[in-house]
Amino acid sequence: MKKVNLFLFIFLLGVCLKGFSQTAATPDFFAGKWEILVVGTPDGDTKFVTELTRKDGKLTGELKDPTGTKPAVPITKIEEEPTKVTIHFDSSQAGDIPIELAKVDDDHLKGMLYNMFEATALRVKK
Repeated sequence: MKKVNLFLFIFLLGVCLKGFSQTAATPDFFAGKWEILVVGTPDGDTKFVTELTRKDGKLTGELKDPTGTKPAVPITKIEEEPTKVTIHFDSSQAGDIPIELAKVDDDHLKGMLYNMFEATALRVKK
């Protein structure tokens, strides 16, 4: 009987450790540097570069022009789901604009800007 109890204890301990190790090791997928391309806007194709960082449990960042000719646009809100992120920024002309991006694979996102223009994102490797 002692052997059965010991076996069950070790088995349950192993299951618990395996379960906790998976949740603790999940990477922060959306954090990092991304290059976002929006196709077909009235001003032509638009490219942004953003570095999303986690502060106080929430993603933050700003959208920058890769050429550096335009000022950076602060991100006002980011909504996260396991496989999707929605980045909101404020445009002086159109108000709050959302970019909704869904995970395609480890380095690519695809979605829409303002539910009108196709957007893709590519993770920038360091």
